[in-house]
Amino acid sequence: MAFSLLARQLHRSQAIILLIITAVMWSSGGILIKLIPWHPIAIAGGRSAMATLLFLIVIRKPKWNGSLAQVGAAIAYAGTVTFFVAATKLTTAANAILLQYTAPVYVALFGAWLLKERTSRADWFTVLAVVGGMILFFLDDLSPGNLLGNVFGMLSGVSFGALALFMRKQKDDSPLESVLLGNVLTVLIALPFFFRQPAMEMSGWVALGGLGLFQLGIPYVLYCVAIKYVTALDGILVPVIEPILNPLWVLWFLGEKPGPWALVGGFLVLSSVTIRCLLPIWSRKSIADTT
Repeated sequence: MAFSLLARQLHRSQAIILLIITAVMWSSGGILIKLIPWHPIAIAGGRSAMATLLFLIVIRKPKWNGSLAQVGAAIAYAGTVTFFVAATKLTTAANAILLQYTAPVYVALFGAWLLKERTSRADWFTVLAVVGGMILFFLDDLSPGNLLGNVFGMLSGVSFGALALFMRKQKDDSPLESVLLGNVLTVLIALPFFFRQPAMEMSGWVALGGLGLFQLGIPYVLYCVAIKYVTALDGILVPVIEPILNPLWVLWFLGEKPGPWALVGGFLVLSSVTIRCLLPIWSRKSIADTT
């Protein structure tokens, strides 16, 4: 699927579907990371090593231009995946994913300056609704403890926002090379940690393989394809279904039930993102009906 998509021109609605698939695959990260008894940076490097192999197969002949957007996206990617793994290990998965998804705020703030993409009142309303909804969703889980993990979660959010902006900046080029370079950077950062990790059982290696291919490699190929046909804010807002799905996997595997505030917050996030994505379609239909 991913290989054939690289050569196709997509409509925005098709790109949105790819972002939704991407978010579903990303959402497996919390549980898989918790199953691996390694240092978080070693986990980040291990899954990036596997993702690197996949990207080399997909790209075959990488094209390097050394642009600010290409290098900036690579650095932002390395920060996103490393800080998120560290946050997930050092604090709760809910804290980590919530703090990462403060990213829409940074995209809304800097998107107009970097990309010349106008941020509308509807965009700002959606950003506020998403942030408010996620606060409600994790109201019982967000705590002042685990300060270092929370700091890493915030840094992951800043990096994720920068990644969306730099990836969208390359809409006329190939952002795949940025993700490939970002994975290589992550592996290099993690090299000193690989040699001090405990031996893992087969379940740990399966989890690491799932992280590298299913949770990181394939969805980022889809993300690179989709980001060329949507705005940077779309590229951040649509995947926010990831922090909604993450606790559902926890409910399925660990039996933890979300509280009433979580249900309200989840409804608010999903409904606001859905409305934001449907607004352009409704507007075009309205214009067509009046002509």
